[in-house]
Amino acid sequence: MAAILIEAPASEPLSLSEAKNYLRVEHGADDTLIASQISAARVQVESRTRRALMTQTWRIVLDRWPGSATIISPVSPLREIVAARVRDAAGEAQELDTDIFLANTASSPGLIAFDAGRVTHPSVALAGIEIDIEAGYGAAADVPAPLLQAIRLLLARAYEYRGEDDKSDAMPEGIAELLAPFRVVSL
Repeated sequence: MAAILIEAPASEPLSLSEAKNYLRVEHGADDTLIASQISAARVQVESRTRRALMTQTWRIVLDRWPGSATIISPVSPLREIVAARVRDAAGEAQELDTDIFLANTASSPGLIAFDAGRVTHPSVALAGIEIDIEAGYGAAADVPAPLLQAIRLLLARAYEYRGEDDKSDAMPEGIAELLAPFRVVSL
C-alpha cells in the first residue's frame, strides 16, 4: 500500500511571526530561511510520528481489496474519506460511492472499513484502487502542544546551526521525548 500526498497543508502550524518571536529575530533578512525551516521541522515531526499535523489530502493506493474489509490508514489522524476509484481494464478510473466506506477516526491509526459486497474489483493487477483521504488535526490551533513545541525546538536547532553538516540521523533526546507519545506504530 502506498500513500501519496495529493494536497499539502495550506499553512504551517507555526506562523513566521511566531517563529521569529521564539527565535528572538527582529529583522526580516532571514524570513525566507525561517519559513523553509518551519516547513522542514513540520515534515520531520510528521515523518517521525506518522501523523499529519495540518489538514492535507492523501491518496492510498492498493492492488486489491483486503479480505478483512478494513484498511489501516497510513496517515493519521484520519478525518474523512474524500473519494475512491477503481481502475477498469483500460486503466480508466471509475468512481465509487463513498457511502461504501466508514472511517473510524477515533482509532490510531485510523481504520477504513468498507462493504465488501458493494465494492468493485479492479481489472488491473497493480495499483487498481485509489482512496483519497483527508488527514490531520485541522488548523494550527488544533495541533497538540507537544508537537508544536517539537517544531519550535527543531526550528531553533536548525536556525542556530545552519550551514553545519549534521550527519546524525538521531532525533535530539528532548525532542524525541515530546514525539514519543504521538508515534503511530505500524504492526
